[in-house]
Amino acid sequence: MKNFALASTQKIFAAVAITASLTFGIAAPSLAQAHTVVHFSRGNDNGYVRSSIRGEQYHDYILGAKAGQKISVSLITKGTAYFNILAPGGNRAIYNSSTSGNDGSVQLPRNGDYTVRVYLMGNAKNRNQTVPFELSVGIQ
Repeated sequence: MKNFALASTQKIFAAVAITASLTFGIAAPSLAQAHTVVHFSRGNDNGYVRSSIRGEQYHDYILGAKAGQKISVSLITKGTAYFNILAPGGNRAIYNSSTSGNDGSVQLPRNGDYTVRVYLMGNAKNRNQTVPFELSVGIQ
């Protein structure tokens, strides 16, 4: 009976340890990420923001748009900041400024919330540098 109680206690402690490690592994803090829902002023079809990004962080700017509209994005930076335009509901870039340039336009294929994700690459990302940027976004 003593061995049974010891074995049961060991199993319970093992289960608690496994559960705790999984819980803390999943709940471990991640890098700070930010998102902003973009609303244009009445009568305007564009917006502007001045901010900065650091290391592995990224900032998402979310804009609602309709199929057939065109989104235009311009990113001004003195560092290695770039942006992607992501289609609604996913992480698939329909525009990637690291390969296509920091000024771009895309005709939107469907209705939904599009994301302009600003991020760093290269030494600025790897060295956890802070890089200022100016972002202009328009939808026509």
